[in-house]
Amino acid sequence: MPNVVAFIPARSGSKRVIDKNVRRLGGHPMLAYTIAAAAESGVFDEIVVSTDSEEYARIARHYGARVPCLRPPEFATSTSSDIQWVEHMLAQLQTEGRSFDCFSILRPTSPFRQAETIRRAWNAFGAEVGVDSLRAIEKVGQHPGKMWVVRDNRMLPLMPLTNSEQPWHSMQMAALPVVYVQNASLEIAWTRLISEGRGIAGTVVMPFFTDDMEGFDINTEFDWDYAEKQVATGQFLLPAITQAAID
Repeated sequence: MPNVVAFIPARSGSKRVIDKNVRRLGGHPMLAYTIAAAAESGVFDEIVVSTDSEEYARIARHYGARVPCLRPPEFATSTSSDIQWVEHMLAQLQTEGRSFDCFSILRPTSPFRQAETIRRAWNAFGAEVGVDSLRAIEKVGQHPGKMWVVRDNRMLPLMPLTNSEQPWHSMQMAALPVVYVQNASLEIAWTRLISEGRGIAGTVVMPFFTDDMEGFDINTEFDWDYAEKQVATGQFLLPAITQAAID
């Protein structure tokens, strides 16, 4: 049975929603719900938070995650790539004598992902042969076939190629092919991809289709307000947390 580590990235420099990873939702910092879902899933041999903040690290430890070290500032900017902090954390764990066959990235901005969601994804990944990684996806809200780029005051279709006589932008939505977008709910990959220099996804990626609230991602104040209203009315359910709320 492969051993797997959950990586929860929680850098402190969010611009659109300040401190969103630890902002309180339903009584607890948002980070806490991802830790709780990961723990309840029973999938992981270790749950690790990667953060550049001592305060975030304190919160993560309170809710049961481990923070072996702080993320270097150069890996915690708004343009830093995921592979930088993943590689850094795997190397840190290696110095502790801890190695893993697989890693999963669970982002705190998807607080409605449940333990069952994680188990379902892990079982699907384990049952599939010949894949490098798995990513959570959902149907797009706005179809790329209707999107344009503007150059020198002229519009050019973002996706000009079709398999029909009509361009996608002139077709009914029902006639367009189904397109999916990845969401922040979860990713799973083999750690060998890192040493092979193939990034964190590799080339053979399998889909994991999220349902309803599972893939809801909080990235703007509008998202935050909507999430709060859904929690207050019981429409969206957060993972259960056993720890008392942190001070």
